[in-house]
Amino acid sequence: MEITFHILLHLKTMDGHENFGKFCIGNNKEIADSIFRQLKGNSNVTDQCGLHLEFIEMHDNLPYNIRLLSCTLDQLAENVRIITKETFKRFAV
Repeated sequence: MEITFHILLHLKTMDGHENFGKFCIGNNKEIADSIFRQLKGNSNVTDQCGLHLEFIEMHDNLPYNIRLLSCTLDQLAENVRIITKETFKRFAV
């Protein structure tokens, strides 16, 4: 059974929440969790929040939600920087 971890980006629209991005952050749970814990945002997510980051675990293409954050546009920019930097560190070794 293949297990991978992802961070999904959602944007609230008039029709609900739309996915607009996805980061694959590998198959190591400790590393993936460490990356998500660095992200900026609020874990008290309501339906009024416009931007969401969803930390998911995939088991044979079936998603399991682990954690959810809401964030501002500035926090999203910082979060993308953090994810990119951590991913680069992982693959540059």
